[in-house]
Amino acid sequence: DHPEIQEEIYRRDDRLLTFLKDVYVESRDPPVRVKDGGGEHLPCKQEEKRLTKLGHLGDLDVKKVPKGKISIVEALTLLNNHKLHPQIWTAEKIAVEYSLELKEVNSLLEFFIPFAVQEFPKETKKAI
Repeated sequence: DHPEIQEEIYRRDDRLLTFLKDVYVESRDPPVRVKDGGGEHLPCKQEEKRLTKLGHLGDLDVKKVPKGKISIVEALTLLNNHKLHPQIWTAEKIAVEYSLELKEVNSLLEFFIPFAVQEFPKETKKAI
């Protein structure tokens, strides 16, 4: 609305233009580094492992598992032990024996039930 302000805005100032000509800006992208997976990464925490308790099925399973985990054969063994002798193989004993959390052992015993194979005697097979 004020013409004197508009005139001041659009007026050419040679002194400022000479300052601007003296300024030189050079811009470059940083060099690209290829991550090769070695050297500069932080050292990772090494997982603590334990030997598995396999019994007679040792040839079928892994030999070492991380603490807090169990192998398939161990899971079947502990579920079967608990099913056959629940007074001896309590959740607390299983947690200590296999280095597991008690909460996880309770969930395992509640939700996973091993299959029971039953064979019928020969005389009852004919009736079926």
